[in-house]
Amino acid sequence: METKEALQGFTGSHMIYTYENGWEYEIYIKNDHTIDYRIHSGMVAGRWVRDQEANVVKLTEGVYKVAWTEPTGTDVALNFMPNEMRMHGIIFFPKWVHDHPEITVCYQNDYIDLMIESREKYETYPKYVVPEFADITFIENAGINNEKLISIAPYPGMTDDIRAGKLK
Repeated sequence: METKEALQGFTGSHMIYTYENGWEYEIYIKNDHTIDYRIHSGMVAGRWVRDQEANVVKLTEGVYKVAWTEPTGTDVALNFMPNEMRMHGIIFFPKWVHDHPEITVCYQNDYIDLMIESREKYETYPKYVVPEFADITFIENAGINNEKLISIAPYPGMTDDIRAGKLK
């Protein structure tokens, strides 16, 4: 785990990014080991999660990796280059999430048991792998452990409201 000093300036980052395939996501680097996020478009649009444990590291100057495994069994690794307004991510969706994405479209924190039950009930392999570059379309530092930032479900037009400063 990185030292808090190495992650200074990255922790507290609140970003919206759009993958080249058109999927739009939002992430908040809540602290040096926790993230919150919302998914605004794509296969699991409408999903949102708070207090996801993650491995957050500085790879080199201006480049950070955030990686985690969800209760769904989905593995995610994101490389952020905020100075370049770019990101590269790779998502490893279990077969069941690809086949039944609607199960995951919820506020996950209230449905952990359902995520685990579904992970065990349905097929995991083959994984549906999504490696994509993304453009960071919004970035701000929202401070550390901001519990108000990602506190409501995503809605159509939310990312435009955030970029316009209408939602804090």
